[in-house]
Amino acid sequence: MLARAVGIWCVLLAVASVNGALRETVLIPRSGALVGRIVSTLLLSAFILVLAWLTIGWIAPRTRKAAWLVGLVWVLLTLAFEFLAGHFLFHNSWSSLLEDYDVLRGRIWPLALITTFLAPRFCASARGYV
Repeated sequence: MLARAVGIWCVLLAVASVNGALRETVLIPRSGALVGRIVSTLLLSAFILVLAWLTIGWIAPRTRKAAWLVGLVWVLLTLAFEFLAGHFLFHNSWSSLLEDYDVLRGRIWPLALITTFLAPRFCASARGYV
């Protein structure tokens, strides 16, 4: 189950990368940084839900606990990639990476992480797998 969950997370990573490129090349230039980031986060959150809905049967968590574990693994992989690759591979400063978590400045990136965590459990229940 976890190997399948990691495989689906790799698809999420690819989609998040495309979403990021769309944000930087289309959304932000046309709507500004704040609105572009909000729209991008909402789009990514929607895709996470759709992908979880479509793949939860294949991932096959057999219990509620297993579905929660899938969400936790997805969030931990996302955070690890975001901070480790973001800093060491893409050379972003730690403070720059943390800016997306400042909800008081209108940053809603934590919504994508919450969606990432909840989606497997929600979809598994809604589809009758757990």
